Amino acid sequence: MGVWSRLFRKKKVPESDSAKTAPLDPETLGKEVLGERHRAVAVGSAQSKGIERTHNEDALLVILGSSGGQEALPDFGLFLVADGMGGHRSGELASSISARAVARRITQESILRLFDLEQGNSSAPLQDLVRDALQDANQAVVERVPGGGTTLTVALLLGEQVTFGHVGDTRAYIISDNQIQIVTRDHSLVERLRELGQLTRQEAATHPQRNVLYRAIGQGANLEVDVFTQPVPNDGYLLICSDGLWGVVSDDEIARIVRGASGPQVACEQLVQAANAGGGPDNITAVIVHFPPA
Repeated sequence: MGVWSRLFRKKKVPESDSAKTAPLDPETLGKEVLGERHRAVAVGSAQSKGIERTHNEDALLVILGSSGGQEALPDFGLFLVADGMGGHRSGELASSISARAVARRITQESILRLFDLEQGNSSAPLQDLVRDALQDANQAVVERVPGGGTTLTVALLLGEQVTFGHVGDTRAYIISDNQIQIVTRDHSLVERLRELGQLTRQEAATHPQRNVLYRAIGQGANLEVDVFTQPVPNDGYLLICSDGLWGVVSDDEIARIVRGASGPQVACEQLVQAANAGGGPDNITAVIVHFPPA
């Protein structure tokens, strides 16, 4: 018998041993056995090229971590959605390049520093770091994908705070307490007209120029980035999605699906299905993070 067969060969368990063992029911065990249960953050993601598109220009990235023990780290995560634009597959290159550039800068200067055993190491303020990361992405797209561009929304989770970076019309929502709130601002011509009172929200939703952006990664040397920080929602959800979702499925329906699903992964899949059922005119991407009760 070869070495691999010997290593992975199942050992026969004597009947007397097997009769003495059985799975333990966690509900019958007290805290002195199980200890305090960890408040687990959960995440899901889903994508589709849609019904009318032939390829996918969206990109997503999900990193989530937690730890336990005497000196446990805070929950940490990086969640990102980018929606590329440009002909001849420039859009998918722009979204992919920008996602990697942002993830590289943020993980090197924030998440990886959590594992540094040396004391006293400092890093840049998180909002400055997120802004710099999106500007890195902008420079990379300008240099490598002439004529291409992308929207991008990123959320950096560290402990009880989420820091957002945003350019374009990919959206971040907070869903909690039977409410849904858009926390990002669309950098679109139609949204600017709505803010100026020249369009109603209903008119903006069907305006023929609703996809025209005045700010996107890769569209110029100087990029203005929206950056802000807010607490994690207690027993709530963070949704980041491309306009292939929110442009087809209403906010109320998004909230209903998210709250009614058995978990964030199921919710993402159901949101993508709903957008395709509504015609699927564009690529669809959804990332959902659920934050448990305190």
